Amino acid sequence: MPILTLIVFSPLLAAVVLMVLPERSRISIRVTSLFAAAVSLALSIVALTRFLDGNPLRETLPLIPKLGISYSLYCDGWSSVLLLLTGIILFAGCWASWTVAKRDREFYVLLLVLSTGVFGVFVCLDLFLLFLFYEIAVLPMYLLIGIWGSSKRIPPKGPLAFAMRIFDVGGREYAAMKLTLMLLGGSALILVGILAMANQGAGTPEFNMEALARVHFPRELQMWAFPLLWIGFGSLAGVWPFHTWSPDGHASAPTAVSMLHAGVLMKLGAFGVIRIGMVLLPEGAQAWAPWVGGIAALNVIYGALSAMAQTDLKYVIAYSSVSHMGVVLLGAATMTTNGWNGAVFQMFAHGVMTGMFFALVGLVYERAHSRDIPSMGGFGKMMPGVAVCFTLAGLSSLGLPGTAGFVAEFLVFLGAWESNHAAWMVPAVLGAFFTAVYVLRATRMIFWGPSKAENFPHLSDARGVEWVALLLLGAMIVLFGVWPALALHPIDITTMSFLPRITGLLPH
Repeated sequence: MPILTLIVFSPLLAAVVLMVLPERSRISIRVTSLFAAAVSLALSIVALTRFLDGNPLRETLPLIPKLGISYSLYCDGWSSVLLLLTGIILFAGCWASWTVAKRDREFYVLLLVLSTGVFGVFVCLDLFLLFLFYEIAVLPMYLLIGIWGSSKRIPPKGPLAFAMRIFDVGGREYAAMKLTLMLLGGSALILVGILAMANQGAGTPEFNMEALARVHFPRELQMWAFPLLWIGFGSLAGVWPFHTWSPDGHASAPTAVSMLHAGVLMKLGAFGVIRIGMVLLPEGAQAWAPWVGGIAALNVIYGALSAMAQTDLKYVIAYSSVSHMGVVLLGAATMTTNGWNGAVFQMFAHGVMTGMFFALVGLVYERAHSRDIPSMGGFGKMMPGVAVCFTLAGLSSLGLPGTAGFVAEFLVFLGAWESNHAAWMVPAVLGAFFTAVYVLRATRMIFWGPSKAENFPHLSDARGVEWVALLLLGAMIVLFGVWPALALHPIDITTMSFLPRITGLLPH
């Protein structure tokens, strides 16, 4: 059974089925989408099990041999954990989108197509097809935000007020266009880097990553190709200063899209930086590591301080994602076993945690019709289940022991201490402190502060299918917090196979 192919293309096949279903068949549309998500999730668990049993999945089919292009899928420890993350977020996102009323068939079609792209990036060994999957994952965001997103009026102020008025800053069309243009700019850099590596062979191009890993690229090429891949993929990972599309995109996106956007899409960028940039271009990675780590440390502090300054709940979570993705790239820059394990585990932990956050923000907004934190208060009395889930996600975000967030951040801190740049540990720890400040403050103000229920007469706790996403994601936060070896064991196996390619070049 071609398990990886089924994981990747089950959502796409379901999208095709949805296109022939009548628009009035709302239950059939949702059930079909859920079935495809469930298939991908179940098979992702199978793929992880096969890897742990020592029988990793591999599927290969030549496509254009003369150009070195093949349909080559492989599931290693990193891929298996990230496939599981994508399956969890997609399944939870389909449940969280149950109440979508406007053009729901098209919404689910685009959501499933986007998921196909994400699954493909995580398992594709051929860089040409990986780039195609990457574009498939990114481009549907324009329509998903532009049609189903929300707008928030931002009063034009300052010397650029005229530009804010012209571009409708705060509008969903502005957020969708900004996201698309910035990520397409990053894609152009990625494509140049990929073609530069592919054409270093003897006469014919080579796009297979396993073959390219055996090529010793000239140092000159590595010195300019690595920053192209770092900035190109890093723009999707929220690397400063190319992060500005992310808060606007998060704030404007509908609930399920925000869950996939922050929970999975940003991980594509970090995965590309490590798996392609660092593994295939080790000398370039070594030379640029101080810059990667330094800017990642800036991401951690800048994202946390920006989150502290926000009064819009979605923007708080959006900027926290910028900070947490800085932790991922900081772990990668340490080039240590603990750092890399922590970076990949942080992708998983942050994906689950932020997916839960955005599901909860969607529930609060549906009932309160507001995201303004200072206007809220006492919601815990009316929605105790939501309050408990929000508190759990917040505790994972600030790294409380017993949650998945603690394991990831601890490993990154340890990796920073073991690296040649131990000073990186200072901003990393400060970021965790600032995270505790804004998370606990927001939780207190919204749920446990003085009651303002008279201003929100329609508050109620989660009901029916709304609990599915919350319970699933909450269970993952706790499960991988108390039993991290479920993910760390496969992650460590793959880290130990990749890292010597770089550590052999590092001074001892």
